[in-house]
Amino acid sequence: MQQIALQWLVYRITGSVAILGLVAFANQAPIFFIAPFSGVLADRFDRRRLLIATQSFASLQAALLGWLVLSGTFEVWHLISLALLFGVVAGLDTPVRQSLYISMIGNRDDLPNAIALNSFLMNGGRLIGPSIAGLALVYVQEGYAFLFNALSYLGVVWWAWSLPRLPRAGTSPPAGFTESLREAAVYTWRHVQIRELLALVACIAFFGSSYLVLMPVFARDVFGGGSETLGFLVGCAGFGAVLGTGYLASRGNIERLSRRLMYSSMLAGGALMGVGLSSWLWLTLALMVLVGFGIIVTAAGANMILQSLVDDAVRGRVVSFYAMSFLGVVPFGALASGTLAGMVGAPVAATVFGSCCVLAGLLLGGRLRKTVR
Repeated sequence: MQQIALQWLVYRITGSVAILGLVAFANQAPIFFIAPFSGVLADRFDRRRLLIATQSFASLQAALLGWLVLSGTFEVWHLISLALLFGVVAGLDTPVRQSLYISMIGNRDDLPNAIALNSFLMNGGRLIGPSIAGLALVYVQEGYAFLFNALSYLGVVWWAWSLPRLPRAGTSPPAGFTESLREAAVYTWRHVQIRELLALVACIAFFGSSYLVLMPVFARDVFGGGSETLGFLVGCAGFGAVLGTGYLASRGNIERLSRRLMYSSMLAGGALMGVGLSSWLWLTLALMVLVGFGIIVTAAGANMILQSLVDDAVRGRVVSFYAMSFLGVVPFGALASGTLAGMVGAPVAATVFGSCCVLAGLLLGGRLRKTVR
C-alpha cells in the first residue's frame, strides 16, 4: 500500500516520470550497499533481535511519512529522503529476515516448500495491497496508507518477540567485517551454480522488475485512468506472482528447476514487451499477470536452488548477495527505465526492457541449465 501511495503521490504532484524513477531508486538503492553489512550481522548476532530493531525503524519511517503528508508540510525532497531512509532499513532487514525463517526449518527437505510459502505470502500482500491502495486513494489522502503501514509493522515486532532464541548452525564468521565478507564472496564465486543464479536474478530484477516505475504513466497517460487503474495494474502482477509461487510449491523439489527459470525469465520479458505494445487495458492486465508470474518464478526459484546449496555457516551473507541481486538491483533498473521513458515514452521503455529480459533468459538461463540439475 505504501509503495503504491508513494508512487501515485509523487506522480500526482510532479507529473515527472524522471522524479518517479528517482524516488523508486532512493526507495531501494540502499539495499544494494547495506545488504552485505546486514548479512555479516545476521551470521554474528541474534537474528530475532535484529528483526525487531529493523521493523521498529520501518514503522517510525512510515509514521513520519504519513504525518508529513497529512499535515501538508512535505516537499518532494522530504519524499526522496524518507524513501532513502526506508531503503536503508530494508537493506538491514531483508538478509536478517530471509535467513531467520530458514533457520526455523528442521527438515531440509521442507526447504523448497518453505521458500515457496514465504514468497506466496509476500506476493499475496502485493496482490491485495495495491488494489486496496488504488481504491482507497480515490477517497482518502495518501498519508493514511502510510499510517496504516506504520501500524502493520507492530504485528511483526510482536511476533518476533514471541519467538525463542534460535541457535545458529555452523561456525562463527571471521572476526573482521572485511574478512567475513571476503570469505562469503570467495565462497559464492567458487560455486558456479550460485554465481549463475545471482547473475540471472540480477538481470531480471534490472530489466523486469523495473516495470513498477512505469505503471503510473500507463495508468494515467496511456489508459486515462486514476489511482484505481494503477492499483489494478500492479495488483495483476501480484496475482501472477501468487500463481507463480503456487506453481513452485506444487513441484515440491528443485529437480529440473533450472530449466523452468530459463522459460520463466523469457515469459516475463515477452509479456513486458506485450505491455509496451498493447493499447487495450484488459489485454495489459492479462499480460501483467504473466509478468508477475515470470519474475517471481525466476526469483523465488533461484532462491530455492540457492538455499539448498549454501552452507549454514555463510547463509546470512550469501542471502545478502541474493538480496543485492534481486531487491538491490531493482532501483537501478527503475532509474534507467524512468530515464528512458522520459525520453522515448513508457511503452517503448517497457518494450526495450522486456526484450532484454528475453535475451537474459536465453543466455544466462541456458548456461544455468548446464550447471544446475
